[in-house]
Amino acid sequence: MIAKIKMYGEFLRVNQYIKNLLIFAPIFFSFSFFEYDKVINGFIAFVLFSIASSSIYILNDIYDISEDQLHPEKKNRPIASRKIKKTSGFIISIFLMLIVLLFSFLFSLKVFYVIATYIMVNILYSVRLKHIPILDIFVIALGFVLRVLVGGYATEIRTSMWLIVMSFLVALFFAIAKRRDDIVLGESGLQTRKNISGYNLEFINAGLVMMGGVIIVSYILYTISENIVTRFGTENIYITSFFVIAGILRYMQITFVDGKSGNPTNIFFHDRFLQSMIFLWLLSFIIIVKLV
Repeated sequence: MIAKIKMYGEFLRVNQYIKNLLIFAPIFFSFSFFEYDKVINGFIAFVLFSIASSSIYILNDIYDISEDQLHPEKKNRPIASRKIKKTSGFIISIFLMLIVLLFSFLFSLKVFYVIATYIMVNILYSVRLKHIPILDIFVIALGFVLRVLVGGYATEIRTSMWLIVMSFLVALFFAIAKRRDDIVLGESGLQTRKNISGYNLEFINAGLVMMGGVIIVSYILYTISENIVTRFGTENIYITSFFVIAGILRYMQITFVDGKSGNPTNIFFHDRFLQSMIFLWLLSFIIIVKLV
């Protein structure tokens, strides 16, 4: 029984729901923690987007079955390992899409439009866009921006340009790091992705370093911008940059030194240093804005 529950958890990719916590970003940056109507609406949006993302993960696994069967870890996924049939997976995926579109339409028209966009873009990604280098990682990053927009529309909190830009940049950084893992596998003889022919290790390494620098500079500019200083009433938010820089360097260490950038979710679940940096960043941000 436990094994079956675990299998369906992997099938729906429940562990990936951590990405959908980005939906609560507008609540965090507006400090609306105790506005319970916003928190409840944020939670509803989280559930809806999680269902939508599960439907896409299933569809993606169906289209990737031949490639996943060559991957040392992905070959154990329910569809790749034939524990769940492709036909069953396709039916469940379509069912989840229809359910989430119906309930998101009833919940909020704006949320419905964003989720519908997410589903359509990712269907195109699964079928074709994932095989176009550079465009593939941009589509992945766009998914994180859509999560932020869903959170903003669901809670009726205005989403700042800074939040949208930073979400896109950080997601692009992780997507590039993930592609690096595919290239390393390809160089070892395991061609697990068709689109890696448009990349090489030198290009990916340069892109990763560049994006790391862009993220750090963008975040520092965010913390010292006149708009943010006025909004939060403090000039000290720049102090939180320490934890952002440390977190980026740690992720690059995991990527370049340890060579384990293939699964960002597992990294966040297991790396204590990264978890500590995220916690300290959240804590310092709250303390500086609310208590100092």
